[in-house]
Formats: sequence, C-alpha cells, structure tokens
Amino acid sequence: MIESSYYIVFYSFFFVAMTAFALLINSILLRFVKTLGTKNQQGVTVRWSAQTKPAIGGLSFFIIFLISLCVCLFFYDYKDVFSEPQIPGLLLSAGLGFLMGLTDDAYNTRPILKLSIQILCGVILLLTGSSIAIFETEWMNSALTIFWVVGIMNSINMLDNMDGIAASVGIFILSAPLIFMVATDLHGDANFMLMVGILASLLAFLYHNWNPSKMFMGDTGSQFLGVILGYVGIHYCWNVGLEPTPSQGWYSLAALLTVFILPISDTLTVTINRLRRGQSPFVGGKDHTTHHLSYRGFTDSQVAKLYVFVSAFSILLYTLYLINISPSDYLMIGTYLFYFLAVFLILFSLTEVNKKKGIKDH
Repeated sequence: MIESSYYIVFYSFFFVAMTAFALLINSILLRFVKTLGTKNQQGVTVRWSAQTKPAIGGLSFFIIFLISLCVCLFFYDYKDVFSEPQIPGLLLSAGLGFLMGLTDDAYNTRPILKLSIQILCGVILLLTGSSIAIFETEWMNSALTIFWVVGIMNSINMLDNMDGIAASVGIFILSAPLIFMVATDLHGDANFMLMVGILASLLAFLYHNWNPSKMFMGDTGSQFLGVILGYVGIHYCWNVGLEPTPSQGWYSLAALLTVFILPISDTLTVTINRLRRGQSPFVGGKDHTTHHLSYRGFTDSQVAKLYVFVSAFSILLYTLYLINISPSDYLMIGTYLFYFLAVFLILFSLTEVNKKKGIKDH
C-alpha cells in the first residue's frame, strides 16, 4: 500500500508516465496503421471531417487501462483490488465494449448486435456490484442501471463527431471521480489509479485528435470510454449519497446532469430532432449540437474550446456541490437542475434557429 504522504508524487509520476507511453503508442500506430477504422471510404460512416483518418485512438485507451490495472496489482495488495467484484466487472464489461467497438471499426456490425452487447455490458456491471441505488425497489435500480450504461455508451459514440470533442469532454468527466475520491480521502483506492491512467490516455489521444486531427478514437474508443464513464456515473454521481430516498434521488440527478451535461444535452437534442423528422436516433448525421455551432460560423477548434469551457465550469460546479450541498438543500439542487436545463435549451434552441434559417442538418 502506498503511504498517504507520497501519493501526490506517486500519482503525478504515474500520470506523466502513462501520458508519455500513450503518446508513444499513438505515434507508433499512426506510423504503421493506415486503414483501421476507415470504413467510411465506402460511404458507410457519416463523419463531419471530409478526410479519412485511422480510428485507432481506442487501442491506446485499452492498453493503458490494462497497464494501470497491472500497476494496481503491483502496488496494492491483490485482495484490495479484487476483494470486491466491481473492478473485475469493469474489466470484463470494458473489454467487451472494446472488442465490440473494434469489430465495428473493422466491419459494419448490425445495430441489433451492437445494442445487445451494450445491454450485456450493463448487465455485467449490474451483476458485479456497480448498480444505481436511488430507488427502494431493486428492479427499478437494475433497469435504470442497464438503461444508463446503454445510454451513455451511445451518447459518447454520438458525441464523437468532431475533432477533440469526445476526448476533451471525457477528460473532464473523468476528473469527477478523482475529485470525489480526494474529497472523501479515497485516493488510495485502486479506482483512483485506473482513472488517472485512463485520463492520461485521453490527454495523449487529444494531442493527435485536436483540430486538425491525425486520428479518430473510433467505436473502439467510444464504446470502451462509454463503459468507463457509465461506471463513473454510477459510483460518483448516481450513488453520491447514502440512502435511496426521494431527496437523495434529486441530489444524485443534479450531480449526474452537471457532470454529464454535454453528452446528455447533445443526445437529447439529436434524439428529439430526429424523432420529429421520423428518423431513427441511431442513424448517423450532421445534426449534432457541435455541427449547429459550426453552421453558425464557429470553427471546429472554437467549438471544441467552447465545449472545454462548459465542461470545466461544470466540473467546478460539481466540486462545489460535493463540498457545500446536502440532499436536503432543495434550493441549491434546483439551481443545479436549472443550470442543466439552461444549457440544454440553449443548445436545442440553436438547432431551431438554424432550422428556421433554412439550414439543413441531415
């Protein structure tokens, strides 16, 4: 076990080492892998970028995740890592999401197969102790857990539509569990090291994915990252309180909507607009909130910077939320819910304004 007085130095070194190694992995892959994930050459995949680039970023995510797990086993007692089933469940579920995404990048898997694997990922997390616990009725918690995991896996996949967006949003969401564990003195937890490693891999990927990008994360990355963020949402947003009470439910919801404000807002906006057009929400298109900002004159880099700003501000609010707000503070909980609603309505109204101006988004 790492002595608490050295944890800052240790984790800083670990973060720098994993970032450097992820940069090396991505550089090697860029040099030798030119076609993986470029199925849109045949017009199968709808991408915002007019250029075809390898979708290999997810490979480094998974490699760094496995290395981080090995480091956990080296520095922590084996029983501390695997005494509870959550981490083995995360490994199995994230690995399954990674393999499904890798298959989808190499071939065009059927939507029903993809959905089935996503449901299975949610079931695995559920059965291994990563379950939402805001209701007194167990089946409602189980149904919400599976819905949440499937929803966030699709949400991150949908958000990966423009250079730098999904990676930068993911970086800030992953900072939420680190803040939570520091605030609750759980920095010696194996989860902390895993999140630091994945955060490092995202930062290294962003170096190659910021506009103009050299690579995409692909479904390999978005499906793996979706499982990780689903796990984060369960443990550090949905279950931030102690008891499954009505007040706790609103408290948890406000925390969740604050941390995941951009993925949820984008997914809701796209889903509502596509259903109104009689289209499937799961078919790709250039109708995301990021695209509508571009239609209004923002460059891709400016859109990414705006998303970084909103994400950073939201995580700051989450930090203040953990420190200052209790489940019985309905006024402040309502303020946080209003913040989410305001951001969502601004992004949604942007699509309505563009529609009235005759801008086609599909």
